[in-house]
Amino acid sequence: MASSTEQAGTPRRRPGGRTARVRAQVLDAVLAELGEHGYDGLTMEAVAARSGVHRATVYRRWGDIGGLLADVLDAASDDAWQPPDTGSLTGDLAALNQEIQDAMAAQPSIMAALIAASFRSEKAEHAQRRLWDDRYARCEIVVARAVERGDLPPGTDARRLLIAATAPLYHQLVLLRTAPDPDLPAHAARTAALAATAGAFTTS
Repeated sequence: MASSTEQAGTPRRRPGGRTARVRAQVLDAVLAELGEHGYDGLTMEAVAARSGVHRATVYRRWGDIGGLLADVLDAASDDAWQPPDTGSLTGDLAALNQEIQDAMAAQPSIMAALIAASFRSEKAEHAQRRLWDDRYARCEIVVARAVERGDLPPGTDARRLLIAATAPLYHQLVLLRTAPDPDLPAHAARTAALAATAGAFTTS
């Protein structure tokens, strides 16, 4: 478990038994409260009441709202998620984009709420960066497979390509707050894949 004061890159201990149950109850409550009330409505007292965990325990273990949000984000890196494998670069990127759009369009959008909260809490901001680094690292296999198939030139920068492929989703849904476009995931994937095939993301 990551304490509220651990810095990025510090190994996290995985709790077990009752400790794990308490953590799960509290983090589930954080997500529910965040989805219903947003960052401004998220309180330690509400989380304690919803989780059934004593308020003193919540304060002692997580410290404050920032500590709770940081642990929620750190917990997301403990999952077994892997990017789609469709057999083509465009297909993989389109499927990845569809997952992003579905998560952002869900009501309430926990993903959007966590992104917003990261701008309000320094601890959540650091945890958000750790989560992005984790997800980008897992998605590098998408680019590696494409290079192995001969679909992309060697030396393609995976991080730059992945950002280019997914950025239109965040721009539309987070910045412009437009309704989800059913064609956008595939269109953004095709655009990024064409640019990558032409060598737009190769390193010198």
